[in-house]
Amino acid sequence: MMSNPVLVEVFRGETVESLHRGAVAVVDGDGRLVFSLGDIERPVFPRSAIKAIQALPLVESGAADAYGFGNEELAMACASHSGEPLHVAKAEQMLRQAGLDASALACGTHWPFEQAVTIELARSGGQPTPLHNNCSGKHAGFLCTCQHLGLEKKGYSALGSPEQDLVRDAMEGVTGAPHALDQCGTDGCSIPTYAIPLRNLAHGFARMASGVGLEAERRKAARRLVDAAMAAPFYVAGTGRACTRLMEMAPGRIFVKTGAEGVFTGALPELGLGIAVKCDDGATRAAEAIIATVLGRIFRAEDELESKLDRFADREMRNWNGITYGVVSPTEVLTEALIG
Repeated sequence: MMSNPVLVEVFRGETVESLHRGAVAVVDGDGRLVFSLGDIERPVFPRSAIKAIQALPLVESGAADAYGFGNEELAMACASHSGEPLHVAKAEQMLRQAGLDASALACGTHWPFEQAVTIELARSGGQPTPLHNNCSGKHAGFLCTCQHLGLEKKGYSALGSPEQDLVRDAMEGVTGAPHALDQCGTDGCSIPTYAIPLRNLAHGFARMASGVGLEAERRKAARRLVDAAMAAPFYVAGTGRACTRLMEMAPGRIFVKTGAEGVFTGALPELGLGIAVKCDDGATRAAEAIIATVLGRIFRAEDELESKLDRFADREMRNWNGITYGVVSPTEVLTEALIG
């Protein structure tokens, strides 16, 4: 197994305190490798970074249209949201439009990611529900698909259920990678997750962006989901979150999605490119720096956008008194890369 390069350093003062190794793949719709670093053939679990592909059956089945879903609902189906009031209300609305409620959700319950929202919920004497789960929009999409197709809703999140078979087939079809049982695990929200090579993950998002190699209905559904996420980035993540902020830097041009354990994916429709990133140690801070730096190199001809992306990637860390004590900084391996 090859050793991946150090892509991010964390400085405390002038001293390197931590190192983050990782891998990057940038691929076009035909599967041509445009840029890579590290071992991109090693299988990784995409986790939540693949939600836009998992949402394809919601659109392809006709469920999204049957229940009148627009950009916000489709963005929620692709989301790892912060559990803010608008997210909770939107997930509840999605279920209600299909004649369902939160009791049908199998994603589990956790407190909102957004600290201020958690504090307010606790102060008011409230408790989190499955609607606050960061995956409630995705699961609402699964349930709506089941309801529309007449599939069994009980056990919809389990391996081998009709819904998860649809999801697996979509992921396999778009990424071109076998989704085998010996590479299957259980995700945080209880659905199956499959480890696939980083290169295939990037190719999948290039195809989502470009439609290359996808049949007409899937091509239309893929672009609809990517466009919806870019049009409503708040619903993909939330206030101050990386996915929201990065998509807001170039409205309608950049799609990105984080996943647990240091994974990030991206799709650039105008360029027909897909991006996949994995930080070896699972650090989100490093994965965010890597994806922003890669985007900055791709858009290096656009000074203002490149500057925004680079400032996001190379950022200060502050303590509870607001004192700057260090930086998260991409290495020259990334900052000097010529991509495209």
